[in-house]
Amino acid sequence: MKAFLILEDGTVFTGTSIGSTREVISEIVFNTSMTGYLEVLTDPSYAGQAVVMTYPLIGNYGICYEDMESGRPWPDGYIVRELSRMPSNFRSEDTIQNFLKKFNIPGIAGVDTRALTKILREKGTMNGMITTNENYSLDEIIPKLKAYTTGKVVEKVTCKEKYVIPGEGPKVALLDLGAKRNIARSLNERGCEVTVYPADTPAQEIIASKPDGIMLSNGPGDPKECTGVIREIKKLYDTEIPIFAICLGHQLMALATGADTHKMKYGHRGGNHPVKDLATGRVYISSQNHGYVVDMDTLDPKVATPAFVNVNDGTNEGLAYTGKNIFTVQFHPEASPGPRDSGVLFDRFMKMMEVKKNA
Repeated sequence: MKAFLILEDGTVFTGTSIGSTREVISEIVFNTSMTGYLEVLTDPSYAGQAVVMTYPLIGNYGICYEDMESGRPWPDGYIVRELSRMPSNFRSEDTIQNFLKKFNIPGIAGVDTRALTKILREKGTMNGMITTNENYSLDEIIPKLKAYTTGKVVEKVTCKEKYVIPGEGPKVALLDLGAKRNIARSLNERGCEVTVYPADTPAQEIIASKPDGIMLSNGPGDPKECTGVIREIKKLYDTEIPIFAICLGHQLMALATGADTHKMKYGHRGGNHPVKDLATGRVYISSQNHGYVVDMDTLDPKVATPAFVNVNDGTNEGLAYTGKNIFTVQFHPEASPGPRDSGVLFDRFMKMMEVKKNA
């Protein structure tokens, strides 16, 4: 069945329908990872977006449900050059086509994803529609595309109630803003007892549980939409509890302490982004997924100083908070599927908790 991808600038790509045949409007973003399409599909940070995979062959190693980073896929749509319908992998349990159908995710294959990505890089992230309706009207569709916003998606992806992952070591409170599973797993593997809290949990409830450390997770959408969460994070900042924040958590901590964020032209999404640790000079190859960034011109050096910088474009990739046991990163040290260069940051957080406990 034919399918069409219509961008808000009027560009139309024609391909083949994959997955569900329902019509969807979403923000169109691209991911440059060569592997890890299942982890991309199940990353809650993609809620409200449709993902273009720049690597041309997707689905060749099938679907292994054990590798999912959440309980379901979150993108509104999926756009690929070529879909492999016959996976070859001893761990494969399903095809990507069946996976998309099972979770009612519409997609389109056979699209020139190189040309599409060049448009998004030149003009910036745009909204688009995936449809199988051959009688579409651009005059009707384009105003709808221009009006679309992702809205408040954190409340859509966060866990519904608190739960505990047992461990014998430090107690860590993980605020789930759209957390990938490997964040909790990375802490738990280091012995931590991890209590996962919904995004709307009052700060006082977390503080009253007397955690040894607090983790603020990744998540989707515009950080400025999370007004209630930002107020609670400021209360967490005002304590002496060690805090480690990733991606959206990093942005929200910056907003809570007086800095600003802005939308990037097309964001960073992929498993090949170099970031430099300003303390050591070491460069990590990192996994990233974000469309917003902390505005360094609004950062008060008395509150925080840059800790990491993106080697490609010079944007901020992390902050160290002055006089506080707090550090935050824009990239994903938990990776999944990789690269795993920056997993050592979890060890830094463990050390921070240990020093604070023994102080």
